[in-house]
Amino acid sequence: MSDRDGEAEGFSEGVATSRGDPRVLFLMNVILSTLFGWTIVWGLSFLGIVEFGFVNVATAAILLFAMTYAVTMA
Repeated sequence: MSDRDGEAEGFSEGVATSRGDPRVLFLMNVILSTLFGWTIVWGLSFLGIVEFGFVNVATAAILLFAMTYAVTMA
C-alpha cells in the first residue's frame, strides 16, 4: 500500500511542475475555442440575434482564442 502512495505522490509532484507541450496546449486552445465559438454563434442565431455562418463562427473562435491565449500567457 505504501508503494502506491509513493507513486501518487510522485505523480502529483510531476503534474505540479510540468508545463506541458506548448503545441498540445495551442491545438487544444484552437479546438476548444472553435467549438465554443460555434456554440455561441449557434445560440445567438437560435435567438435571432446574429446569422449563423462561417465568418461569424471564425470571428468568435479567433476572439476566444486570443482572449484565452492572453490570459494563460500572462
